[in-house]
Amino acid sequence: MGRPISHPLEHRVITEIKHYGHTDLGNIRQTLLDVHEDAYADRRHEEFVQRFPWFVNHWGDNPAFSCVIAWEGDVPVGFSYGAPATPGREWWQGHLETPPSESSTFSISELMVRPRWRKTGLGPRLHDALLSGRPEAWAVLTVDTKRPRLQAMYEGWGYRKVGENQPFADSPVYAVMMKAAA
Repeated sequence: MGRPISHPLEHRVITEIKHYGHTDLGNIRQTLLDVHEDAYADRRHEEFVQRFPWFVNHWGDNPAFSCVIAWEGDVPVGFSYGAPATPGREWWQGHLETPPSESSTFSISELMVRPRWRKTGLGPRLHDALLSGRPEAWAVLTVDTKRPRLQAMYEGWGYRKVGENQPFADSPVYAVMMKAAA
């Protein structure tokens, strides 16, 4: 009858997820930019997407910056980064009728996977690696409201939408999503 067809990513193994911090930014900045360029190749003409280097610097300048990068050999295939929210400036502020009694929050700014490695389970692995061992009670992230499949994916990971926010005049409107971190 013919031989079975295997998926090209079926045998792919992500060999390592490494943790990085604020002091590593100089060594990983270009890696983050390269992964972003590949992940957003179809949207590189958008002005807001072109501002990504500013966001890397902004987040990376935070002394509490935390980042994980997935490597397949010496090829970076995805990353996630964020930092603890400044008390009183959590992204969920203004969206909850009753704020949580324990309000410590970790803000996930980015979770990005190169197209060839999407739908391999890498996204949840990066997410979990970034939050692993964190002391904060909550995790919060935002997702473009024009990307309902991504919002549904995060809901599948336990997040719930608590509101919407447009942090910059040229940014998309984002769904603000949060979940208990532990």
